[in-house]
Amino acid sequence: MAKKQSELSVRELQAGRKEKHTSNKEVDFSDIPESSNAELKRAKRVGRPSTGQAKQLIALRISPLLLSKLKKIAEKKGKPYQTFIHDSLEALIKKLA
Repeated sequence: MAKKQSELSVRELQAGRKEKHTSNKEVDFSDIPESSNAELKRAKRVGRPSTGQAKQLIALRISPLLLSKLKKIAEKKGKPYQTFIHDSLEALIKKLA
């Protein structure tokens, strides 16, 4: 199975911790031109759009076997597994209510 780009090995994580953080005081910004008002007006916000209905982050422990099965089903349905779990729980709650 190919390693995802976002996944790091223990050695990679440890190597990252050893690197010294560079503060803004140590960086020379003199060769970077300032943004004009026109550039700032054209700038677009990056990141997730605000919907007003942000989901709450939780920690949940489930067995590796169950998680593996959920990921396989989600992949077959073409959804990220976390979205699949959310949608499945939502559907179950509607059924039970």
